[in-house]
Amino acid sequence: MDEEIHERIRDFIKAIPRGRVATYGDIADLAKAPSPRLVGRILNEDGHDLPWQRVLKADGTCAPHLRDTQLQLLHEEGVPNLDGKVNLREYRWEDARKEEPAEPPGLW
Repeated sequence: MDEEIHERIRDFIKAIPRGRVATYGDIADLAKAPSPRLVGRILNEDGHDLPWQRVLKADGTCAPHLRDTQLQLLHEEGVPNLDGKVNLREYRWEDARKEEPAEPPGLW
């Protein structure tokens, strides 16, 4: 694995503020990583010192094996969930938000 990408991913995860979340895809995009799966791999292998609880799946849910702990840690940071899902529109980290086009693309 490219050490530079590894460190960029770690740096972006560290930068997610308390009370905010990002998706694996958000972090991959910000770090210019080839895949959101790489973000998950880094969190699994080298994420013990990172705020891992702030990284969610694209639909705002947690990895099943981390769900209870992750939701509890997020709750303690002021991030609520509804049936195990975080509202990304409200709690997504501002730096991870993608610019919405002013108007939808037309046919011509």
